[in-house]
Amino acid sequence: MDAYRAVVDKRDQRIFLERPIPDATLERILQAGRMTGSSKNREPNRFVVVRERAKVAAIAALGPQARWVAAAAAVVVIVQTERHDYDAGRCAQNMMVVAWGDGVGSCPAHVDETQLGALLRVPAGLHVNRLIAFGYIDPARAMPPRSVARRRLPLDELAHYEQW
Repeated sequence: MDAYRAVVDKRDQRIFLERPIPDATLERILQAGRMTGSSKNREPNRFVVVRERAKVAAIAALGPQARWVAAAAAVVVIVQTERHDYDAGRCAQNMMVVAWGDGVGSCPAHVDETQLGALLRVPAGLHVNRLIAFGYIDPARAMPPRSVARRRLPLDELAHYEQW
């Protein structure tokens, strides 16, 4: 898949098929996260991969806004050795774009990081940054609902050249 098309066409997905993600595909997604550049090449990102159904359900139960996570085939939690939100965001986006190119949908979700860290037994001193749910897309439900689907602002309203 063309990199431009992967970035421009990717959409967050919260509805997944009951289909596991093969180990090789999940490894590609994690490799995309591992290869992400980082500030001063410090490589702060680590991954907790959750595929066990009971634990995925427990993660989804950590907050009402994350209930949809229960249907994910895998959840990847980015844990950092030192907090650097920009590096975690880059890592998350790389994994989500590679997943999209492999036909796997994804979406980040927010839950209480302290509770998530306790559930996953993240050692003290590390920082739970974010979680991303991954799963195969239900083609019948791949389009965003009309209530949230909107056109993007045109580039000429967003980009300024040489000065504001």
